[in-house]
Amino acid sequence: MAKLFTPYTIRGVEFKNRIVMAPMCMYSCHNFDGKVEDWHKIHYATRAVGQVGLIIVEATAVLPEGRISDRDLGIWSDDHVEGLSEIVRLMKQHGAKTGIQIAHAGRKATVEGDIYAPSAIRFNEQYKTPVEMSLAEIRETIDAFKDAAIRAKKAGFDVIELHAAHGYLINEFLSPLANERTDEYGGPSEKRYRFLREIIDSVRSVWDGPLFVRISAEDYADGGMSTSQYIEMVNWMKTQDVDLIDVSSGAVVPAKIDAYPGYQVPFSEQIRKETGIATGAVGLITTGLQAEEILKNERANVVLLARELLRNPYWPYSAAKELGVAIEPPKQYDRGWNF
Repeated sequence: MAKLFTPYTIRGVEFKNRIVMAPMCMYSCHNFDGKVEDWHKIHYATRAVGQVGLIIVEATAVLPEGRISDRDLGIWSDDHVEGLSEIVRLMKQHGAKTGIQIAHAGRKATVEGDIYAPSAIRFNEQYKTPVEMSLAEIRETIDAFKDAAIRAKKAGFDVIELHAAHGYLINEFLSPLANERTDEYGGPSEKRYRFLREIIDSVRSVWDGPLFVRISAEDYADGGMSTSQYIEMVNWMKTQDVDLIDVSSGAVVPAKIDAYPGYQVPFSEQIRKETGIATGAVGLITTGLQAEEILKNERANVVLLARELLRNPYWPYSAAKELGVAIEPPKQYDRGWNF
């Protein structure tokens, strides 16, 4: 059996294989209310039919001002639970486990009104200058992540992922390139980590299931964070019962990135080997052989696919054929895959 198609268990939750769909914004809440629409129901359920082991729903905003766009999904209100529960139900019908990435866009929010960040530094000239968060606003945001975790549990998700990557709010606190605070949330690494530390503790107080954190392991800019610097923070996450680090990179500041197949896998490999925590590798992973190499060489525990699953929601079948593995499709599709 190819390792890609072996089960993987975290905190009693078993994923039928090690294929994970990375969260990808759909920008499809056309009523601007953050509620699930028909697109989400079809999009996510289709990947479950395609035999993805774990599907992580797109960045879902814990506060309305924390949306990347005004068409993002939201989880800031109890009114969002019903729609999220429906997409969970549809995905689980086909054997997928379900995750949700809870997030706040920080200075990269493009909604109307004020946007918020650790420091009043805009991302670039296309973005607004954010309001530097007060201690009260920091506390309110931490509470919003906790409330989001409660709603995710009500909706029936199996996994929560905290979005601490790609230049959004948590990532902004972690990186000295975006955090110039001089209080208890800025300065040395332990203080920059405090915002995430308090979010993890707050979420863990209401959530006992698998907890992932997505990080940007490399800022690709002088004075920014590197994988070696993140080792310290990942070790802190381990002590807080984080189960897996979803290792991405970049986007806290504008930077030129040399992207090529598997370009982020070494970050995952280094974090896994130096901390002992489980990791997920992501970044232009497109073939079954490539995914199998990553897993067999212990560079990650799971692989996350993004754009490849937009192009081909049935990628696991193709990967299985490539690796000589027989997987059972839904009966309705049996005639299409058994040949």
